[in-house]
Amino acid sequence: MVTRTPALLLSIVLIVSACRSETAHDQLHQLLAEEWNLRLEEDPLLATSVGEHRYNDRLPAATVSDFERRADVWREMLERLGRIDRDRLDPADRINYRMFERQLRDDIANVDFKAYLIPITVDQGFHIGFARLPTQMPLATVDDYDDYVARLQAFPGYVTQHIALMREGLRSGMTLPRVVLAGYEVTIETHVVDRPANSVFHVPFDVFPTGIPEAERERLREAGRAAIVEAVVPGYQSFLDFMVNEYIPSARATTGAFDLPNGREYYAYLIRHFTTLDLSPAEIHQIGLEEVERIRSEMRDVIAGTGFRGDFTSFLRFLRTDPRFYARTPEQLLKEASHIAKQMDAQLPSLFKTLPRLPYGVAPVPDHLAPKYTGGRYVGAPIGSTRPGYYWVNTYALESRPLYVLEALTLHEAVPGHHLQNALRQELEGLPDFRRFANVAAFGEGWGLYAERLGLEAGFYTDPYSNFGRLTYEMWRACRLVVDTGLHAMGWTRSQAMEFLAANTALSLHEITTETDRYISWPGQALAYKIGELKIRELRRRAEEALGERFDVRTFHDAVLSSGEIPLPVLEDQIQAYIQDRLSNR
Repeated sequence: MVTRTPALLLSIVLIVSACRSETAHDQLHQLLAEEWNLRLEEDPLLATSVGEHRYNDRLPAATVSDFERRADVWREMLERLGRIDRDRLDPADRINYRMFERQLRDDIANVDFKAYLIPITVDQGFHIGFARLPTQMPLATVDDYDDYVARLQAFPGYVTQHIALMREGLRSGMTLPRVVLAGYEVTIETHVVDRPANSVFHVPFDVFPTGIPEAERERLREAGRAAIVEAVVPGYQSFLDFMVNEYIPSARATTGAFDLPNGREYYAYLIRHFTTLDLSPAEIHQIGLEEVERIRSEMRDVIAGTGFRGDFTSFLRFLRTDPRFYARTPEQLLKEASHIAKQMDAQLPSLFKTLPRLPYGVAPVPDHLAPKYTGGRYVGAPIGSTRPGYYWVNTYALESRPLYVLEALTLHEAVPGHHLQNALRQELEGLPDFRRFANVAAFGEGWGLYAERLGLEAGFYTDPYSNFGRLTYEMWRACRLVVDTGLHAMGWTRSQAMEFLAANTALSLHEITTETDRYISWPGQALAYKIGELKIRELRRRAEEALGERFDVRTFHDAVLSSGEIPLPVLEDQIQAYIQDRLSNR
């Protein structure tokens, strides 16, 4: 029998405890790496976008059995995750655990609800994403070009698989509403060209980079043209025929998500997914109504300050019809957006300690998207590429693109909004890959809306009409809470939604139509903006009250953005830790 001293016993306990902690850490990170590698293999397009180029010649498999197979793997991984003792993890790994568990549950639910049977929205879809290949793939070497051609050649099979999914959706009632598909053909027929040189997919063959030997260029050019003629055009033509002859005529006549199979449960899941909070449709609807009333009061004050004589409706009519508020040419709109962006660039050091290295450009929304597209959007740069991020501005239908909202739009999509936040996220170190590339809508879109308001602190919105534009954008996001829940849980019609937006915002009638159709086709996503922004503003107020004169907006913004996109409950814990740390370092 060996007699152990208390000190020796304590040492053994500490060693065993450390081993267990290390084991839990190793188990978690092994599982994270395993799932990430599987995700990249299963989604070669995602792999390319994050800088993993082993699968650049492939497209994802998109059959029902593929989705169900992936869900089975995620269920097994969720079970393995549950066997890891989270109490043995350090604080950083507990966040990883929470986020990974949420991701697995959401991915499984997405398959269980058969969301894959609707692979398009009014302004997104597999065919729209495919049309971005020329700008999203690396094209610097002969192998890069061969991979690009291989993907073009694979397109018909990719289309066939998606058509099969959508036919199953028609059979089971899982479809987009027919009403939102008017004019949708433009997103497809643009790519049914009579000459390869007229295709967006031919652009990489117009001018080769210096790394492509002269001896290879004609071969690659001929291969590209053949792929466009033999695969790309027939693929888009078959999808166009399917949409025009089968899908659109047979798509459901209803608009609300509650009319889908298991629709109310599905919408409840979408609320949790997009907001990261457990809120009911009724609770969100009420939050929206209260925000609408608050913002309406601020709008009235701005109107009074302009000297306008007339009621609220008359003021909106004035904004929608007076030529002074609209650009005369696409170039004028792009130049104005660029000027605003550059002005904001100069203000960033006063608001942020950490700034990204990646630059961004300003460009028009591509023609094949513009008619059904929103007013602007940020498009990030592929990891490891030599391209910048882009702030897209929609120059289609200039009479529907008012200049008085351009400051708010630019701050949201470019800086300090999506470009700054996404570029910083790409540069984060020490995070698992699934965290670096996570897409948490309530965080990302909440930040974008919060960024619009930062313009007040940076000297923007000095013109009362521009300030009204800021408020109309905030009102727009508040209205989304009312409209989205109204459409998908409370039986609102498309006309009701449009009337509510028209009565409360200064959005153009064209944009009201495209936005309403977006909410109908993408249930729940529109809730992310205002819910996320309200939480970030709440956390800032909490930090300001707790820290008083020691509050530094630059360190607060670093604390918000330092972990990438995270669920709102995780962000709340992070800001509380930031407050405690600042208080303890007096």
